[in-house]
Amino acid sequence: MPGPLDGIRVLDLTSVVLGPFATQILGDMGADVIKVEGPDGDITRGIGPARHKGMAAVYLNCNRNKRAIVLDLKQPSARDAILRLVEGTDVFVHNIRPQAVDRLGLDYDTLAKINPRIVYAATYGYRRAGPFGHKPAFDDMIQAASGLARLQARFTEEPAYMPTILADKSCALALVGNISMALFHRERTGEGQHIETTMFETMTAFTMVEHLFGHTFDPPLGELGYSRVLSPNRRPYRTKDGYIGVLPYNDRQFRTFFEVAGRPDLADDPRFANATARSENIDVLYGQISDLMEAKTSAEWLEAFDAVSIPVTLVNDLDDLLDDPHLHDVGFWRSVEHPTEGAIRQTDIPPTFSKSPGSVRRHAPRFGEHTRELLGEAGISEQDIDAMMSSGAALQASD
Repeated sequence: MPGPLDGIRVLDLTSVVLGPFATQILGDMGADVIKVEGPDGDITRGIGPARHKGMAAVYLNCNRNKRAIVLDLKQPSARDAILRLVEGTDVFVHNIRPQAVDRLGLDYDTLAKINPRIVYAATYGYRRAGPFGHKPAFDDMIQAASGLARLQARFTEEPAYMPTILADKSCALALVGNISMALFHRERTGEGQHIETTMFETMTAFTMVEHLFGHTFDPPLGELGYSRVLSPNRRPYRTKDGYIGVLPYNDRQFRTFFEVAGRPDLADDPRFANATARSENIDVLYGQISDLMEAKTSAEWLEAFDAVSIPVTLVNDLDDLLDDPHLHDVGFWRSVEHPTEGAIRQTDIPPTFSKSPGSVRRHAPRFGEHTRELLGEAGISEQDIDAMMSSGAALQASD
């Protein structure tokens, strides 16, 4: 069965992780994604272990279900080729800084004259209209700017970045959603449009969902910051032989939790009687839970809490995820044979669709693997393609 985006063509001029991860998701869902790289290639081709140059781990994890073309957009023939491809494109995605994309003549107004139905999706660090619109931005910068790094200082004494590229991947998911909504709008109206997905604004909204807290009201009804998640006692709890994550949340769950943990008296403690009281005494509450969890092993707590539907889990390390029994049983880890890289491990496509499931149809492409194929699809003659190859305006992977 074809995926929900079957028949949608995406012209992808992004690099690093945010854009390529987003367009990989579009490809997983059936879109024909054309990855456009310059002569230097996507930097992630060199990040992580690799069996062959240009096919490193991070690149492989962000670029399946794509075809690859290499064009030097500083050369007129390459820019002309992009415009030819735009004619048959549904979605144009780039993370080129605003000034540079204008110089290349690949702005929305130019492309919309060629293809009025195009969904033009730009992703930048900051909204173009603001004073920071010209600034470059990567994940670390946005974790710092959006308050995430400073929040870590409440526990580490100094600001710290999350040990994952949280801003890049979160904004990638936002980009997928924004493109999908724009395509839905086009389906109803026939209109293409220009959308911006900016990292600073997206991650500030992300951070402040819970942390705007008392400042949600004007004048404020309290401080900034959601007390529960800022409690120093909110952490995985040490057991006799390891750690578990456990989170009773509503009144029923807390009463059951205290009974199972051997302290039913705490269920009647006015400090813990309801959500408001628990919020006001969250440090004390989590401190009590921490003390209780040291009484048994992780396996004993897992069995006890699972039996009464209290949310509980082991605290996995990266290694544990590769052997996780749930992930194993649902077939989450896939071993695939790449035509040049051999056996590689991939994640499954996370969502399931009953009528139009996603699928992995293409391996992550070699540098310029489909250049000739795609230029031909754009209607460019063999003679002109040869000329582009000779001038360096286009590159084709060597077999």
